[in-house]
Amino acid sequence: MKFMHARIAISLLIIGLLSACSARATNTPNPASEPTEPTAAPTQAIANTSAPTDMPSPLPPTEAPATQASSQGVAVSFTNDILPIFNSRCANCHGGNRTEEGLNLLSYATIMSGSKNGAVVSPGDADHSLLVELLVSQEMPKRGPKLTPTQIQPIIDWINEGALDN
Repeated sequence: MKFMHARIAISLLIIGLLSACSARATNTPNPASEPTEPTAAPTQAIANTSAPTDMPSPLPPTEAPATQASSQGVAVSFTNDILPIFNSRCANCHGGNRTEEGLNLLSYATIMSGSKNGAVVSPGDADHSLLVELLVSQEMPKRGPKLTPTQIQPIIDWINEGALDN
């Protein structure tokens, strides 16, 4: 009888291990862990996330529309596209009563006024915007999950479109 219980326990253990290995092999995205990629240039790093047509896209198809919209000539909206990202990922350290480095990302006016270190957005030039540099290099946010390429791309597009208050 003990032998039979041992065989059942071992069988269950093997099934559990195989199930865990199978789940990892399917490459299902885990929202708790975000990819980290060292990058050289802000817009170049985001542009390289689109793979040639003969290779699968590195991003899940459900996240693609945010970057595709601006590439089709639709302007990025600060209120609808950018501010929600800042509110969800940046406000803990750069909003309300807490504004590390003097940077508040909760309104257009405070973003454009910059930080202790000066301007963080150079309208029309994402390549020279400190905000983009820190997001792409994944230095920011310091705590919590890093922004994904599909969250960073609208910020780049918004800045390159002139960083309008729209």
